[in-house]
Amino acid sequence: MSAESLTLDCIIHLFSYLEVPDLLRAAQVNKTWNEAAETTSLWRNMCLRQWAFCNISVIPGMQTWKKYYLHRSKLEHKMASGRPSVDYTCKALRGHKGVINDMAYLSENEHMFATGKVKSVVCTASSDGTVRAWNVQEGTQIWSSPQQEAPLVNIITFPLYKLAATTDNRGLIKLWHGDTGQELVAFSTSSSSCSVVAYTKNNKPFLTVGTGAGILYTLAAADLSQILRTEVFRDCGIDLSLCSPDGQWIVICPTDPAFSPKVFYTHCATNPEDDELMLSSPLPVTNCHLVTCWLPAESARIAILHDDAMNFHIVSFDIVIEKKSKYKMNITARQVASFTLPTQEPWMTKKIMKGFGKQTLLIAAGLELKLYTLTGTEIMVFKDHHKIITSIWVDPFHVVTSSMDLSLSVYSWKNDNKSSSLISRYHLLGGSHRWSSGFRSVACDDVSIVGVVAGTDGTDILRAYSFNL
Repeated sequence: MSAESLTLDCIIHLFSYLEVPDLLRAAQVNKTWNEAAETTSLWRNMCLRQWAFCNISVIPGMQTWKKYYLHRSKLEHKMASGRPSVDYTCKALRGHKGVINDMAYLSENEHMFATGKVKSVVCTASSDGTVRAWNVQEGTQIWSSPQQEAPLVNIITFPLYKLAATTDNRGLIKLWHGDTGQELVAFSTSSSSCSVVAYTKNNKPFLTVGTGAGILYTLAAADLSQILRTEVFRDCGIDLSLCSPDGQWIVICPTDPAFSPKVFYTHCATNPEDDELMLSSPLPVTNCHLVTCWLPAESARIAILHDDAMNFHIVSFDIVIEKKSKYKMNITARQVASFTLPTQEPWMTKKIMKGFGKQTLLIAAGLELKLYTLTGTEIMVFKDHHKIITSIWVDPFHVVTSSMDLSLSVYSWKNDNKSSSLISRYHLLGGSHRWSSGFRSVACDDVSIVGVVAGTDGTDILRAYSFNL
């Protein structure tokens, strides 16, 4: 059978086995092959194979899956090669008069595919009592709040709703308009410490707040109205709240190691009329120095790092709801795996743990970044920093670590269907040690990387790296 006798459907089927460079070359052969190579289903399948999630219907200016694929591939190549001036530009964002305690992106992750100029927006909360919004690409401040009475310690953003919520060291939560910086409403927890998580249920945004008094609040994020208040721990504070990727579960860790962490079903928190009591359950871990993370590809899988005064252990659970009867349900933590970290791990060094996929853990301790499976197999070790790692950013495409050596290390994922592995790409430098003592933290979207640089004079700045499109 000659190539000329093949039907269009046959050509499209054959083209489905081609890689992108070959498909682009085939499109130049003749009119029929060009028509086949432009087929929407071919490019849509390539996008979904490459990135697993993408939806051009929600992206202004993105007309075809082919355009999406080529645009995103070009961007990822730049983020992978990281050549100064060629692939990215770096700007210092100054304005705060104190320590930047927290930051979060206010722009949506798919914003870089819209028509017009790219605009990543980052919000920061500082000990100077101000919350500020920044244009990452231009390196300019968009707005700043008036100075608040108390230092701001946390910030959470709702990009879809253009909202930012801050918490100060007196337990006062405030809601800000993301475009203008206008203060919208406030809610007081009357606590000197708060742990806040955000999630969306049925297209409505919520905040769950844990306090130093052991109280858990559920607030409607649109106006900070109180939906539920419950006592989680008596005579014990809440040290950490962590929400699952799908917003279904919240894990609450206690400040007192005598108590076990608890997991809550957020449906009962956001719909209290469905049940008089919030459906919750303790997790079978009662040791000190808890570090927790969710495995994002399994919506209800959590890993917990804890110690027994001799070794560090990691145990993972799948959280499920078991229906005991027509009117009774229980939350159950089914253990998936457990292992003990090697004894040569630095004992006193703070450990940072993040999850990736269903089975991969990233653990930073001291100067090293290590990848483990949930069963304890060490996959990779990186020693790209010469001072302690202070934070890890993980998304489906990149890993970025920040360090007190005043550098960010950028990695990209390589998936071979057997295990997840990282490729070390390059370093981003943060300036001079004469003026800065190191990076405190890092965040990333699909077109930029932003790090908080600790100033030697107690004044922090942002260092923003914008990748050229």
